[in-house]
Amino acid sequence: MARSAIAPAEAMPEQPVRATPLPTPAVLRDEVPVSPLTAQRIAAQRETIREILAGRDDRLLVICGPCSIHDPEAARDYAARLAALAGEVGDQLYLVMRVYVEKPRTTVGWKGLLHDPDMDTSGDLAKGLSLSRELMRDIADMGLPVATELLSPAATSYLADTLAWAAIGARTTESQTHRERMSDLALPVGFKNATSGDIQPACDAMAAASAPQCYLGQDSAGAPAMIRSMGNPDTHLILRGGTHGPNCGREHVADALARLAAAGHTERLIVDCSHANSAKIAARQPAVLADLVARRCAGEAGIAGVMLESHLVHGKQSIGGAMTYGQSVTDDCLGFAATADALREAAAGLRAQPAGVSSMSSPASASRPRASS
Repeated sequence: MARSAIAPAEAMPEQPVRATPLPTPAVLRDEVPVSPLTAQRIAAQRETIREILAGRDDRLLVICGPCSIHDPEAARDYAARLAALAGEVGDQLYLVMRVYVEKPRTTVGWKGLLHDPDMDTSGDLAKGLSLSRELMRDIADMGLPVATELLSPAATSYLADTLAWAAIGARTTESQTHRERMSDLALPVGFKNATSGDIQPACDAMAAASAPQCYLGQDSAGAPAMIRSMGNPDTHLILRGGTHGPNCGREHVADALARLAAAGHTERLIVDCSHANSAKIAARQPAVLADLVARRCAGEAGIAGVMLESHLVHGKQSIGGAMTYGQSVTDDCLGFAATADALREAAAGLRAQPAGVSSMSSPASASRPRASS
C-alpha cells in the first residue's frame, strides 16, 4: 500500500511561537512614570519649540545627539554634558537631545535599542521598550528636551509623553499610517524630505497630519480602537539632502519656503546638517552649521533650526567585540568636543549679528487647537 504523502498530525513539527505578549502602553507608563514636575517641564518645552518654529522666539532650535542610542549609560553621559552646554548657549540656541531608539533600515541591520537592546538579534522588545522609556524619562528629568524619530507607530503611545519634539524619517514620510498617528500628537513633528531629495512628500505629510483624521489604532489598554484626531498644527519640514546631494543651500531653502507658503504653511523649516547635507561625513557638519548661522545673521528668516549627529567620541564602529564607549554604531557622528565648539561658535555668531537684523519670521502661525495625546 502506498504511503500517504501527508504525515499524521502527531508527527508534524511544532510551529515556533510567532507572537509574544508585551505590556500595554498604560502598564509601561505606570511602571516607568513621568513625574508631575517633569510633565510640566515637557509641556513648556513643547511650547518653546512651537514659539521658535512660528518665529515668535528668536533662538535657533538645535536637535543634537547620537545617530542612534545603543548604550543607555553613554547616552546619559552625553545628556549631562549637553545640559551643561545648554546653560552656556541658551540665550541663542535651544538645545534638544536626539534620543533615537529606533533605526530605519533600507534592507536589514540592527534596528535600534527599542527593537534589539542586546544587539544580538534576540529582539527583546519588552526590554527595549522599558529601557527606551526609562532613558527618555531620565533625560527629561535632567531638564533637557527629548527628541526621537517615531519609526514604529505602535511604539508611539509608549514614548510620546516623554517627548518635546519628534521626527518622521525620509523613508516613512509617505506612509499614511505615520501621518495619521502624528495627527493625534500634542507635540511638534518634523517631516523629512524623501531620500531622493524631493520635498513634496513631506509637504503632503504636513498637510495630512495637520488635518483631523479618523483611523484604526489602539487605546491605552492595547485594544483596537477607532481614533478621531484633531490634527496637529505644529508640523514642519526638515531638509536632509537626497540622492542628488545637499539641499541646504540658499536656493534650496528659498524654493522650499516658497512651496510651504504656496501650501499655506508657515515659512519656517529645519535643516539637517548631517545625512546628504554633509555627505554623511560628520566632520563636515560644523561647516554646514556655520554657513546656516551666517545666513540667518544676514536675514535669512526661514531657518528655524538645525540637526546634528553627535556622540561622545567621533566616528562610528561596528557591533561586536571590544567596543569604544560613546561611539556610534550606525552613522558617523561628530565628537562631543567638536560639537561643543561648533555650538559655542554658532551662539557667538548669533550674538554678534548686526543691530536691527532679526531672524524672526514675518507672519506668525495662527493659533489652532492642540492635539489630544
